[in-house]
Amino acid sequence: MVEVIGVRFRTAGKIYFFNPGDFQVKVGDHVIVETSRGIEYGTVVEERRKVQEKCLGDDLKPVLRIATEEDERQAEQNRRKEKDAYKICLQKIKEHQLEMKLVSTEYTFDNNKVLFYFTADGRVDFRELVKDLASVFRTRIELRQIGVRDEAKMLGGIGICGRKLCCSTFLSEFAPVSIKMAKEQNLSLNPTKISGVCGRLMCCLKNEQEAYEYLNSKLPKIGEKIKAKDGVSGEVQRVDILKQKVKLIVEDENGDKDVKEYKIDDLYIKRKNKGCAGCKGNGKRKN
Repeated sequence: MVEVIGVRFRTAGKIYFFNPGDFQVKVGDHVIVETSRGIEYGTVVEERRKVQEKCLGDDLKPVLRIATEEDERQAEQNRRKEKDAYKICLQKIKEHQLEMKLVSTEYTFDNNKVLFYFTADGRVDFRELVKDLASVFRTRIELRQIGVRDEAKMLGGIGICGRKLCCSTFLSEFAPVSIKMAKEQNLSLNPTKISGVCGRLMCCLKNEQEAYEYLNSKLPKIGEKIKAKDGVSGEVQRVDILKQKVKLIVEDENGDKDVKEYKIDDLYIKRKNKGCAGCKGNGKRKN
């Protein structure tokens, strides 16, 4: 077991883990660490905790120091330089007439490199642009093409739920999301209602999928014939996933049809035994 803290860098989406050593750090503190890009300034986003070394994958690097006032000034100075670099790069993109959208600019903490993040519909030949930028900034230049979901993560914003975007707050990686998830959660398939600000399907569909799979496994299918414990039989007209209720179309003695609502505990429902993730379900149906 080894102690780690989670650190996130301003333009990086993932959370990286470092050994805090004897430093007493808490969430929100700024630290100086060494990465593959060199010395970096990051923010602690996860408290100190113990994990097994095999879970880390890579060698765990130590925290070099807690950010000093000089480090804070350097980081603030870099942010001001990034704003100027962004404007210059926008102008250069127009001059070279490139079909690309500049998203963000980043200086490495030691100022050895300037990174420009952009989106584009296809491949972009930016070799001449890189040469032009290098002549202006007199340092290493790197252009990185990112996707629209990465753009939303970098820029942040407010989702249709009224809260800050999940991707820019706590998600470290993007999970695959499919339209099947929206169907299983009985959501409107209107793209404007199930898409995030990035234009892709909302990440929260994946977050809630496991709960909906469990709830749906307890409900009958639309059109299925089932019997209630009060002796009434009928055809399933509608199901309420969250309330776990079922509406049945039933007939009285005169042949008149009516709709009755039941809780699932008041119905005889045959359920499929899928088994859990750690075992093998036999696939048989049972009462």
